[in-house]
Amino acid sequence: MNRPTAGNPTSRAQGEKILLEGEDGLFTQSWFPICLSSDVPVGTVKGYGFLDGRIIVFRGEDGIANVTSAFCPHLGADLRSGDVVGNTVRCAFHHWNYDGQGRCVATKIGDAPPPSARLYKFVSQERYGIIWAFNGDDPHYDLPDFPYPEEELVFRTVVNGEPNDVDPWIQCANTPDMQHIKALHNITFTQDDPEDIAWTDHSMVYSFSGIHTDGSPVDNVVGIYGTSLYYQTTDYAGRWFGFLNPMGMPRAGSSQNYMVLAARRDMGTPEEVERFLDFVEELERGVVSEDLMVMSSIKFRPGTLTRSDKTLARFFDYMRAYPRAHPSRDFI
Repeated sequence: MNRPTAGNPTSRAQGEKILLEGEDGLFTQSWFPICLSSDVPVGTVKGYGFLDGRIIVFRGEDGIANVTSAFCPHLGADLRSGDVVGNTVRCAFHHWNYDGQGRCVATKIGDAPPPSARLYKFVSQERYGIIWAFNGDDPHYDLPDFPYPEEELVFRTVVNGEPNDVDPWIQCANTPDMQHIKALHNITFTQDDPEDIAWTDHSMVYSFSGIHTDGSPVDNVVGIYGTSLYYQTTDYAGRWFGFLNPMGMPRAGSSQNYMVLAARRDMGTPEEVERFLDFVEELERGVVSEDLMVMSSIKFRPGTLTRSDKTLARFFDYMRAYPRAHPSRDFI
């Protein structure tokens, strides 16, 4: 009979609680990717899950992508079933039209649009081939830049797989987890664990040098912005690339991974640049797949930490202090 020689522990060691997304009815105030820009051509409306509800993205004749709550204030029809007329989205049920600010501007039968007929309009932006929405009315940070002007770069943006059942910030916690970089990804550091880490109320960034699993030297600057975006710039055997791993939240407790790849336009011919981006995409898909293998079944609870977890512990404090809100709650 195989028994524990010293008896079982009576409880699991746990650190101070970190709230999950939506656990208290609130969500972290971050920029979240909603969809690819190419998913919403001019003259179309698409519906998406976001936070604990539904939203739409529509693009009118002016080319601007608008992100609003999905349900018509009249009787609650889902506007993803509607259509785009000019620069408005029209409800399929009674043909009420809403402009990019979420205001009802016309009704089919000619009744005056009720002033209270308003959609919730998310602060949004379109960058890196993605339509982003901010959870909050006043963003306290912006998306990060790469170290080169965007006009000097070639970008490739793709959706990476299906949603997984873990909060984006939990996946982000891999970045300050030095043990995971060395153990799971088998990266050999050619220096001590980084200690010169730039912390703000909305980001953490650090640099390190190492040896990739294929033996290539790498110099990295990596970080987390908000609670939903991994940032990386890398010199890989003398060639630079940029990489973002934005994580959307199609429902509470889930993440949808995207990949933004960047290369310098002047590194070669267009064909050579595309081949290099093929290489970078394969490289980063491999790294992310290792993370997602773990994320797919993790029961995440900060527990016993060691001295190598110094930066990870600081990230947990960052998460505990991170602002939370849900101003769209009554609308989505």
